[in-house]
Amino acid sequence: MKANEIRSMSVEDLNAKLAELKKDLFMLRMQHATNHLDNPTKISAVRRDIARVKTVIREKELEQ
Repeated sequence: MKANEIRSMSVEDLNAKLAELKKDLFMLRMQHATNHLDNPTKISAVRRDIARVKTVIREKELEQ
């Protein structure tokens, strides 16, 4: 997910996306623990997306 795509979303959409990404991260961790995860780099990609979303949420808070 690109930063430009994230910046174009509203705060409500960002919070929904953050919840979805956290759920995905949990599922990936569970798959990794049970050795069912094909590509472990997906975990770090989701963590980066979570960080991007949190950063944009904070930027929007500071604008107000």
